[in-house]
Amino acid sequence: MFELLMMWDWLGFAIRWLHVITAIAWIGSSFYFIALDLGLRKAPDLPPGAHGEEWQVHGGGFYHIRKYLVAPAEMPDYLTWFKWESYSTWLSGFALLMVVYWVGGELYLIDQSKADLALWQGILISAATLSIGWLVYDRLCKSGLAERPTLLMVLLFVMLVAMGWGLNQVFTGRAMMLHLGAFTATIMTANVFFIIMPNQRIVVKDLQEGRTPDAKYGKIAKLRSTHNNYLTLPVVFLMLSNHYPLAFASEYNWVIAALVFLMGVTIRHYFNTRHARAGNPTWTWLATALLFLGVIILSSLGLEHEGDEEFEEATLSGTALVMANAEGFEDVHEIVLGRCSMCHAREPFWDGIRTAPKGVLLETEADVASRAHEIYLQAGVTHAMPPANITYMEPEDRAAIRAWFRAAQM
Repeated sequence: MFELLMMWDWLGFAIRWLHVITAIAWIGSSFYFIALDLGLRKAPDLPPGAHGEEWQVHGGGFYHIRKYLVAPAEMPDYLTWFKWESYSTWLSGFALLMVVYWVGGELYLIDQSKADLALWQGILISAATLSIGWLVYDRLCKSGLAERPTLLMVLLFVMLVAMGWGLNQVFTGRAMMLHLGAFTATIMTANVFFIIMPNQRIVVKDLQEGRTPDAKYGKIAKLRSTHNNYLTLPVVFLMLSNHYPLAFASEYNWVIAALVFLMGVTIRHYFNTRHARAGNPTWTWLATALLFLGVIILSSLGLEHEGDEEFEEATLSGTALVMANAEGFEDVHEIVLGRCSMCHAREPFWDGIRTAPKGVLLETEADVASRAHEIYLQAGVTHAMPPANITYMEPEDRAAIRAWFRAAQM
């Protein structure tokens, strides 16, 4: 049982590592091609159909790159496709979502103080967020709004803000942020899988069969690629937010998410303009700074756990109830109160700590019972907590934590 628990934790770590690696590859290639596309130059010797070229130097050599708006006159012998970076990032992210937020849904997904939902209902909402959200977005892009890209982006922003508010009515702040990021990442990968790649294949097939490709397919793909470009930075923020309770544990976390999307626009606008050699819009620096200042101010208002006087009377159920009834729970509760609660409290009194690290609260019996898995791994099996053993947790204390957790599994 205990070996399985540690293997499951390592599985989550491995999937997270894979997700980060594939995301680096995807974002790297995406940013590179956007910069390349915007930096293309005209040249007198460009072949027919070529839009521009770029000379680059890297790794001790020179690269000469040309772009064709539709396609070259003949199909090249070898063609490199960029798709698996996107697919692998989404697949690994979805696997991580299931491991952390579906299997661990009682702790991380549903906030029972907001909505009295069963775990399966929370999982259903989670899955629907990704699938239905994409269908709505795709329909908007295929409507007449495709000819009005700015209005389409505004509507997408409104849709994301509404989704953030809605998810915050049923999910924990951490899960809301994560799902908003997962939905945005789903849009980006689905754009590649359902729109960009199929359109590219149509162009390739036309070339192979001697037909002149239609320019409309490139135009459609370009619109979706532009959306992906502006959504990338907010997705990275939202995926990292689960490590920072100041981002997710505020009453206004969904507003913070909205401001993050706006910051993604201002930051990318600056770099896109610079890469296109169309100016130096330094006003975006001030706009980004003001938006981030708004995030900081909102993060200090209405923290979720402040004033929660009913938490002591929380009703335990499921795994938490089993842990609370296990032999040794009272002793472990006292240990955690003495060694951990000065930081992991609703109002921490350790100097320099404003909110509980990662939003983990370890004051009441309900807190400790609900966080049994983390306490066992962080302070029982390993010495990760307290940091540097600053509160002098003794070996006997760690042994008591291990014994309690194992007793609950009997």
